[in-house]
Amino acid sequence: MKQEKAIYRSLVFACLSCALGMAGTAFAADASPALSIGSRNVAVADPAVPRPPGKPCIVELFRDASFADFNPHPYGYEPPKGCGRGAHDSDRASWSKVVLEADFSVTAGRQYDRTASLWLGGVNLYFGTTQEPSSNLAPSWHVERDLTDYSALLRDARRGQAVIGNVVNGTYTGVIHGSARLLFYPSLDHADVSTADAVYPLGADPLGSTTTLNSPADKLAKTLKLPRNVERIYLDVFAQSQGSDEFWYSCVPDQYAGEVDACGGGNFREAEISIDGQPAGIAPIYPWIYTGGIDPYLWQPTPGVQTLNFMPYRVDLTPFAGLISNGAPHEIAVNVAGAHNSFSVTAALLIYQDKRREQVTGQITRNTLAGQAPTPTISSTLTDDGKGDIDGSITTQLARQSIIEGYADTSRGRVYTLVNQAVSFDNTQSFVIDASTYHQTTQQLTTSNSTSAQRIGSQSLGEYHVHVDYPLYLDYNQQVAADGSSTVASSVLQNDNQSTTLNLGDKVLYEAHVHNDVSAADTLAFDKNGNYTGHSGQNSYQSFDFGDSLNSCYQTNVTSANGSLSAYSEGQGCPQGRNHVLWFAHPDGSPYTL
Repeated sequence: MKQEKAIYRSLVFACLSCALGMAGTAFAADASPALSIGSRNVAVADPAVPRPPGKPCIVELFRDASFADFNPHPYGYEPPKGCGRGAHDSDRASWSKVVLEADFSVTAGRQYDRTASLWLGGVNLYFGTTQEPSSNLAPSWHVERDLTDYSALLRDARRGQAVIGNVVNGTYTGVIHGSARLLFYPSLDHADVSTADAVYPLGADPLGSTTTLNSPADKLAKTLKLPRNVERIYLDVFAQSQGSDEFWYSCVPDQYAGEVDACGGGNFREAEISIDGQPAGIAPIYPWIYTGGIDPYLWQPTPGVQTLNFMPYRVDLTPFAGLISNGAPHEIAVNVAGAHNSFSVTAALLIYQDKRREQVTGQITRNTLAGQAPTPTISSTLTDDGKGDIDGSITTQLARQSIIEGYADTSRGRVYTLVNQAVSFDNTQSFVIDASTYHQTTQQLTTSNSTSAQRIGSQSLGEYHVHVDYPLYLDYNQQVAADGSSTVASSVLQNDNQSTTLNLGDKVLYEAHVHNDVSAADTLAFDKNGNYTGHSGQNSYQSFDFGDSLNSCYQTNVTSANGSLSAYSEGQGCPQGRNHVLWFAHPDGSPYTL
């Protein structure tokens, strides 16, 4: 394993050999918060971030902050003292793992779901939304994020802020409260944890905030003069739909919007990354649904996939390492293809440097993504009988495959990196519309298959394969009775499927998979004047499954009926009937680093 460590310099690879013989390093990840049958509080099947052995050092960012307006809440940060290997030298301080923990709640009353984000030195530490309360329910919830890859950011004192814009008045009464802390786990002698040497925020706010993109032409961009010895480079991307784009997955092209009485702008969305204007990668966008979305009762007590805690998509930009090491300023940018007012976007650049060489040189040798415009194909089978009765579907499709290859002259020699990515998008909107019916179904699938491969000459240095697919099914069925009263039955099925494989030649070093499935249904009732009169049939189910080739196993299910948790199970199908996850695994679906 010594050669593999030298090649990959990554947490996972460095720990493969030690993990097999160290059962004591495992952490049995539990769902959080604690679940109780009959409870109406937030109930999720998501795993906690697994932890290494040892007592963590804790740095509090803020405690019991109150969010009742749109003012950011600034806070200070200082790295923990006497904690971690090299703790007396801030430039070299390292930890085996760094975890953000945050707890939120909202008082009983009326309140919208709100976007929540935490920042440090302009870099995003957490991004998600809040649970909506009700008149007799004050929900609380817990979130975590693995920030180990961001350790370089955490070695120095910095300023940060919490941003949860909220309106509190005579109508909207729910006040949001929150606390957050960072947990630093001491380095382990047997684990050579390698993290980014520098983390750069994209955006202009020194404390941190998102950038609003209202059209495909808008971009989040930062011009940076990077170190002259960049060896690897990645970009973590968040793109959250807001405003008219909140329900982008259910919209139709403008030419059909009036006919089917649906939102326009189309339903294709995709994050495009560029370097100095040259296409550099694609980040698929997850169709997150917030707790006020479609029908708020769908998400009580279990929200949709990642609703409370978004995960970034990591884009490998390593083919550009030699190019951006030339000492000149370079623009790193993100735009959203199809954006139609609006997307909130942020990104963080992770830089790994060649410690044995002051200057890395190189260039891009192939880029087939350039020239492939993100323009979907649209087709329609809609029919109109002339009396206003409409039947049929609208389909939007796009599939692209690209190769970006470059080389960097490093202390190891000339390293070629090839990123091969195949992305596809398929959305079908089906309609049945007549005098008593408005029935719309959305069936969408976004997929990305990406392989990053490195070699020196003909010698393979390894391959990293990442597959994601995001199926979404939404059924919205409004029926109007003869007396003018109506019902709206909604059902949603969301999935987040991921698989990761790390290879060295024909040897599989590590494999992992994540499956996060949420289904929900509810029916709203309205009188002839459109006044809400009640709801019925609420039910939901979440299943979260993680496993890897080192025998990690996590399986948790939650079921609800009528807004309360009705069943809960964990560990079914795992050895000895319990969840068991190795501390360096990523069961939550957060990205790995090659």
